[in-house]
Amino acid sequence: MAPQVARWLPSLVGGATCGGMSNTHLGSRYSAKMPVLARWVLLGICIVVPGHQAEASSLPPPCDSQIYCTGELLRQVQEAMLFEDDKHFVDMPLKDSPEVVLEQFQKLVNETPGGNLSKEQLAGFVEGWFSPPGQELENWEPPDWTTSPPLLQRISDKKLQSWAQVLNAKWRQLGRQMKPEVKNSPERHSLIYVPNPLIVPGGRFLEYYYWDSFWVIEGLLLSGMTATAKGMIENFLYLVDKFGHIPNGGRVYYERRSQPPFLTLMMESYMKHTNDTDFLRSNLQVLEAEYRFWQDHRAVNVSFGGKEYSLNRYDVQVGGPRPEAYRKDVELAAGLEAGDQQKLWAELKSAAESGWDFSSRWFLQRPAPLQASLQDTKTSAVVPVDLNAILCRVEHLLASFYGALGNSEKASWFQAAHQQRVAALRAVLWSNSAGAWLDYNLLLQKHNAAFYPSNLTPLWAECGVDPATSEKALLYLEASPALSYANGLPTSLVRAGQQWDLPNAWAPLQHLVIAGLAKSSLPRAQMLAFTLAQRWLRMNLAVYERYHGMFEKEGFGWTNGVALQLLDLYSDRLTSAGTLLSRAWPWIGACLALSLA
Repeated sequence: MAPQVARWLPSLVGGATCGGMSNTHLGSRYSAKMPVLARWVLLGICIVVPGHQAEASSLPPPCDSQIYCTGELLRQVQEAMLFEDDKHFVDMPLKDSPEVVLEQFQKLVNETPGGNLSKEQLAGFVEGWFSPPGQELENWEPPDWTTSPPLLQRISDKKLQSWAQVLNAKWRQLGRQMKPEVKNSPERHSLIYVPNPLIVPGGRFLEYYYWDSFWVIEGLLLSGMTATAKGMIENFLYLVDKFGHIPNGGRVYYERRSQPPFLTLMMESYMKHTNDTDFLRSNLQVLEAEYRFWQDHRAVNVSFGGKEYSLNRYDVQVGGPRPEAYRKDVELAAGLEAGDQQKLWAELKSAAESGWDFSSRWFLQRPAPLQASLQDTKTSAVVPVDLNAILCRVEHLLASFYGALGNSEKASWFQAAHQQRVAALRAVLWSNSAGAWLDYNLLLQKHNAAFYPSNLTPLWAECGVDPATSEKALLYLEASPALSYANGLPTSLVRAGQQWDLPNAWAPLQHLVIAGLAKSSLPRAQMLAFTLAQRWLRMNLAVYERYHGMFEKEGFGWTNGVALQLLDLYSDRLTSAGTLLSRAWPWIGACLALSLA
């Protein structure tokens, strides 16, 4: 398959029909004569994202459940605003079978003039047929948890050592296991069953999440909890067997979208701590199956410099509002034609698959002075640096795993795939002028020059990085205003009102940049890695001292995991001095609002 990168509407400027004309053809024939705004309007009217030939109306719902993912009951309850958070309703277990609940709802609809139930009727119905969220989970204390894992003894600063002990204790608070009814009656729950207990993120998130769990597992391994970490990896392997991929999170409404593919890296981390070759051998084909999902369903061919390269993107062709954010999605799409609503909702789910929900990174930027907004989200048009860096690492690991287990044929295949991706990143995503890797927009056929920490993830993934490239990437970061923020790297330099933008910073992005710089042979890069780690941990410690909790006012899973990773990486060098928290530094959810130094 070699999908075209874009289609235009030449009829507006030259009498031809929409389709059959490539962006390159249009550029040579029309774009030089066309004002920037006019070209942007044509993009919005007529571009078809590569590979998207299906009609928006044919898109499937988030899952097949007529209660949790689509249908009249979901619509009426969410639009009635029974709960402050739309996630509340779709996390509620059923008290009877879906068939009985839907039958009773339909009966009530038939008895109500016009079929639209009042808020009081809906509240009574939900109370009668649903249980409160969280009832299907129970607290679980990991049996391999200990009060003093070896990491604590390696931390030289006593205050940081004491704080690390608190972080280690958080694993006891975040442990959950599913009650038997989730396995025995899965149709009554939106929670997706997994066989082993798990660590949840914290806060309002009562279920497991895919990419969050990578940093949680790293933290567990550093806390000596290898059995708990293995159980969580087994859960994800189970999900690949069941769905062919790992859903975004542990709810049926996440079923048809994934998140950044860290499963193979989870296995790598576990192997480093245990050398459990039998576990790897038993599950290597499952790791490959997940990789195949990304290649079969999230790959895109990009023509660049006269050659064609295969890379990957986030692309969830699923319709309807997100059940867990139903009203927000309906409100955002208000005023659009039905087909355009479906396209927008698919793009929002694609952004959710990235983990960056939401960010100006996914906006199709408008020409000045127009400002792009969330309604301009075109995630599937972006070839992201970080996703392809992750898959580059996955390909290298699969080659190494197969080689270690004696399968030279598979090892050679994945090594070749790795080399092809290195070449593709170099050709398509590397920008000589910027001195960094940049996201590539398929519609605009150009790089997004904006700063994101993800621009540096190939350093962490060790994807075709040589000393010259490393030096250029370091200069790129050193010249960026992102380093002027005293407490960590901001997610972007744009105040777009989205949580994955300025002024927020996120733990996993700090780790990916710091770990990448730390791998460099350049002393300046190594020093910058330490400086960023010192800033981030001091800020986290200051927040903890003021609020007596980590992010989300609890031990937030991946934030704890990243803190433990950095404490391990620089255990004998980090200091807690200077951790007083300024009143000018506000608190924001699972991230931090930063202030200029």
